[in-house]
Amino acid sequence: MKGQEWYQTAEVAEEYEEKRFSGGGRLIDRREKRAVLEAIGPVDGKDVLEIACGTGRFTVMLAERGADIVGLDISAEMLQQGRKKAQAAGVADHLEFMRGDAARLPFPDDHFDAVMAMRFFHLADTPASFLAEMQRVSKDLVFFDTFNRFSTRSIYNWALPMGSRLYSRGEVESLLEGAGLRLAQDNHDFVLPYGFYRQIPGSVARAFRSADTSLLGVPGVERLASVSYWKSRVE
Repeated sequence: MKGQEWYQTAEVAEEYEEKRFSGGGRLIDRREKRAVLEAIGPVDGKDVLEIACGTGRFTVMLAERGADIVGLDISAEMLQQGRKKAQAAGVADHLEFMRGDAARLPFPDDHFDAVMAMRFFHLADTPASFLAEMQRVSKDLVFFDTFNRFSTRSIYNWALPMGSRLYSRGEVESLLEGAGLRLAQDNHDFVLPYGFYRQIPGSVARAFRSADTSLLGVPGVERLASVSYWKSRVE
């Protein structure tokens, strides 16, 4: 995994959300949470696995909505932050955080109704093996996002401390086919890069976000989106 040492430090875990989801970054957080909820649908009573759950942004959100959810991550420091968040939200007894390797998931086949991963595949050196494991333990739904090769992110990708793998649509479709998954829906967003939104105040970011959203409505511009959301079904 790219940037594994960087990702697991206590400093990164403690500052992760403050740096990425303050100011204009809140727009990203809201959009990502909406993408997850739209993909999974009603979650009450569903068994869900989130791999690379980090500080539990999505794990806690889904637990609050009634999901029986497990959040798995390689970083003990990130999981510690997630447990604090679950305690604060009053859902600590409705979810489980586990430290583990996403390439060797400690669950039987067809164990979960849905398996998801957000902000993960850009760090994956062997994405096919991770996606195959997600497919193996899911009865039905596999959902994840990617950063795109032909986007503004490619301009500054080299400077990121954790590195970043960028994907074309063809690469994602090939990965899905190889894992025995059928693409059910895809959505593409943010022509302006995430890094830009994080550097500006929320009030300013909203104006840029409005322009960004309008730009995505222009034919052909969608192909330049920074991020894509992929909803797939187990075949």
